[in-house]
Amino acid sequence: MSTMNISLPDSLKHFVDQQVTDRGYGTSSEYVRELIRHDQDRQLLRRLLLEGASSAPGAAVDDDYFAALRKRAQGQ
Repeated sequence: MSTMNISLPDSLKHFVDQQVTDRGYGTSSEYVRELIRHDQDRQLLRRLLLEGASSAPGAAVDDDYFAALRKRAQGQ
């Protein structure tokens, strides 16, 4: 695992320290890693939504579609 050093103003360092304490993180690194993972997830979701919005329309979804999907999910 690589290391990265960052500089924070005192107010942000205090905020990070408080989050570590209040939310049960072992270290500030754990907190920052979680923030980065959430940002990666957000960016992936945005990309997928934009791809979907710009794609061609698919088949219509109706009650029959959902009934077939339920059967498939139940292994029938």
